[in-house]
Amino acid sequence: PLAGPQPHISNSEGDLLFLLDSSGSVSYYEFSRVKEFMWDLVQPFTFGPRDVQTSIIHISTTPTMEFPFDRYLSSGTLQQAIRDTRQLMGDTNTGKALSYAKEKFFSDEAGARPDVPKVLVWVTDGFSTDDISEPMQLLKDMGVTVFIVSTGRGNYLELSAAASQPPEKHLHFVDVDDLPIITQELRDAILDVIQANRLYAVDITSSSFRLMWPQLLSQETGYYTLEYAPTDDLARKRTKQVSGAHTSLVLSNLTPETTYEVALIPESNIHYFPPQTTRVTTLAEEISPAQILISESGPHSFHVSWAPTLDSVVSYQILYGPLPGNSAKLLEVEGKHNSTVVENLAPNTTYLVTVTAIYKSGKEKSLSAKACTQEEGSKVRHLRFEDMGPNTLKASWDSADGKVLGYRVRCRRQIGPSSVISVSPQTHSVLLTDLASGTTNKVCVKPMYKNQSGKGLCRMAHMQPATEAQGYKHRQRA
Repeated sequence: PLAGPQPHISNSEGDLLFLLDSSGSVSYYEFSRVKEFMWDLVQPFTFGPRDVQTSIIHISTTPTMEFPFDRYLSSGTLQQAIRDTRQLMGDTNTGKALSYAKEKFFSDEAGARPDVPKVLVWVTDGFSTDDISEPMQLLKDMGVTVFIVSTGRGNYLELSAAASQPPEKHLHFVDVDDLPIITQELRDAILDVIQANRLYAVDITSSSFRLMWPQLLSQETGYYTLEYAPTDDLARKRTKQVSGAHTSLVLSNLTPETTYEVALIPESNIHYFPPQTTRVTTLAEEISPAQILISESGPHSFHVSWAPTLDSVVSYQILYGPLPGNSAKLLEVEGKHNSTVVENLAPNTTYLVTVTAIYKSGKEKSLSAKACTQEEGSKVRHLRFEDMGPNTLKASWDSADGKVLGYRVRCRRQIGPSSVISVSPQTHSVLLTDLASGTTNKVCVKPMYKNQSGKGLCRMAHMQPATEAQGYKHRQRA
């Protein structure tokens, strides 16, 4: 089963500023890739006046703010704003942009908030026309955590001095096409900053979550009281106490899909610490099967798999039968398995497959999917090539069995783009053009049926080099 979208990250609070190289030294392609990276990085965050706020400042001849921190407070509007961001061109005056960023990071006018963590992410091709050391140091002196992502060959010593310490956590050198490789690592490092000063929850499930908080007390200086209750029934408040040495606690036996109000009260015999509060919503109760995948379909069998596999499931029942029809057969699979092969089926037939989970409690959950077997002998035969002149071949094949709706011809060129041609069932040849001399190209022909494609046939087409004297390609046999 395919992985779903990133889970949302809440209980984080901070102003996150992107310093975006918008100068003429960056190509349009690089600029668009960096915008994708920015969105991927922040997409799981929860945005709002008590969560994460984001802004962008362009590095150009004159620094420009794309939008203030408090303008876009939802994922959808922020994603569109990042998409709509246009490159300004101009000079790479990074030092000027850093001085401008220092003003905006602490400005009410720019929507910045006092007393929340400040994070700067500078994405650069490694080049600047003015000095960055002094304005960057001023930012760090004011408590800003600086992450640098260099997509070019920037000076390592200069950039490692500019980034927050240690550089191995705050400085990344990566090709612009490989930015997704560092997304998770950089996001986790940013979370370390914006979650460090407050109570937050991790490892959230349908019935539990772990609370984390900064170290305020010690074993000798006091203890913590934790109070929690569902927001719609605060009378069900429960209380726990842990020693001052703790910085985390797991709350369990909770109700699925329920929002809890949580308060951490530090009880110190030396200093007063204000209570910290957060809201945590438990996940929906996990059920199985939630997804069914049909694969490896043949004329007489197919593979059925499902997810997730849960300890609470004793066994799975797989009921299958042809459509339309009333006949059905049953397979039983142990609860620890998540797949099986269904065999002895009729070719070119649509089946309804229902997977039912039998829980230890006696409950049952079912999910259905359609599956199609292939036509028998549905295969292209005798693919051959004929030279039709410079850079052109004719590919021919014999017809496949069964009710063919057409053929799909794919040519993967050694030089140049791949191409796909679809032709009618009566057509058994196509012309392949723009095949460079001296190259080897892969040609595949596949029959198409009503419910699925048949087995394809592939061959390599070798193009002879053109002769220097005549400038044309030898006739060739493949």
